[in-house]
Amino acid sequence: MQTHFSPAQLADPQFAESERILRACVHCGFCTATCPTYLLTGDELDGPRGRIYLAKDMLERNRSADATTVKHLDRCLTCLACMTTCPSGVHYMHLVDHARQHIERTYRRPLPDRFFRALLAFVLPHTGRFRMALRMAAVVQPLRSAFPGRLRQLLDAARLGAGSSGRVGSAPAGSEAEGTKRISVVPRSPAKPAESPSRAAHAGATGRAIRRVALLPGCVQPVLRPEINDAAIRLLNRFGVEVVVAAGTGCCGALVHHMGRERQAGAQAKADIDAWTREIDARGLDAIIVTASGCGTMLKDYGFLFRGDAAYAEKARRVSELAGDVTEIVAQMLGEDAFAGTSAGAERAESGNGGTSLPDIGRLRVAYHSACSLQHGQKLHALPQQLLKRAGFNVIDVPEGHICCGSAGTYSLLQPEMSTQLRERKARNIESVSPDVIATGNIGCITHIAQGTRIPIVHTVELLDWATGGPRPRALG
Repeated sequence: MQTHFSPAQLADPQFAESERILRACVHCGFCTATCPTYLLTGDELDGPRGRIYLAKDMLERNRSADATTVKHLDRCLTCLACMTTCPSGVHYMHLVDHARQHIERTYRRPLPDRFFRALLAFVLPHTGRFRMALRMAAVVQPLRSAFPGRLRQLLDAARLGAGSSGRVGSAPAGSEAEGTKRISVVPRSPAKPAESPSRAAHAGATGRAIRRVALLPGCVQPVLRPEINDAAIRLLNRFGVEVVVAAGTGCCGALVHHMGRERQAGAQAKADIDAWTREIDARGLDAIIVTASGCGTMLKDYGFLFRGDAAYAEKARRVSELAGDVTEIVAQMLGEDAFAGTSAGAERAESGNGGTSLPDIGRLRVAYHSACSLQHGQKLHALPQQLLKRAGFNVIDVPEGHICCGSAGTYSLLQPEMSTQLRERKARNIESVSPDVIATGNIGCITHIAQGTRIPIVHTVELLDWATGGPRPRALG
């Protein structure tokens, strides 16, 4: 694609990167075939190629965003299916990030829109605020009809997660002496003492610690589904891995990053980078584990995002290199022998930990939903399915597995109509294969899809934990 950026613009690394991305595009249109919003509307401007033209015109002329550009870029899920499809290697993600930051700086949204977006940015990235918001939402639910449309929508979304709030414990005594606070994760279901996540996260993994990893706690997940991180810690401990949750880590910044709020996203990312750098320098880390794939895509991009920051470029690069999805790290750690001998763990679980026998697990039909941030953002599509199969589960493919479910961070709240249409489409495809349970690797997909089907949905790591001696996932009853 031909571009006309000025020399002054190209002196800015962000504009230079966007120009490089634009020049890679050859207008082929392959991307439209896999774009969820284009499939819904058939509008060229609701596809990647149309959005690229809109972003190019806005950035090249360095003009303020207009309503048309904002409308169609807001409708983008950032599912990144276009990047998987593109034969020319167009890095759409970085281009749309730049465009959204430009919109945030130059476009004045209507007051209700500004208020709603500010509210989401204030509440969602902070676990304590989010937990309190859910409690407040439960109190005012009887008055739901009196609230404006978007706040009613927020109350409806809150109702789904209000019954599963979790908590994060304080640092155990004695941790200050080691120069680092340790945060113990409180398990939501009883476990055998040797496998207790709270004990292992502080005192070290059961058996011989073959690796030491940090777990990103996240922001909304500890409130909505705290059992996910509990399962990840139990699973890693079971294979001899010490898991720590570094003090000061929380939201990765992705939620507000995709809203174009670069300062807030940068501050949240830097807090995590600083916390992990202290941990790396103090005792070392072999990996940084992520159980929400949207966060994993963000962490792996820290090196790019901070490439021009002299104080953070090297630290961010190191964090990105260490970051990995929990299934990715488990596979790297265990190799081809992953979950060999699983039946012993499952039989052990039957008597003491609410589990089941391996033959029962094998009869369970698991529909695997490949989260966009995992299959497109991190190029990890087959791996989680392979791990589930090795653990003994009957994994079945879902039609149109490459199409987004419509969650996409705050998208389901900011673009409810399109989000609902995509959720209904995803639910129909999942139900068409008659599964007993849905497995996926992202909290956003879990909470969103759960609103469209009665089939229970769990995180992949919950099933892997169950198959190796952990408790039966709570969602399965």
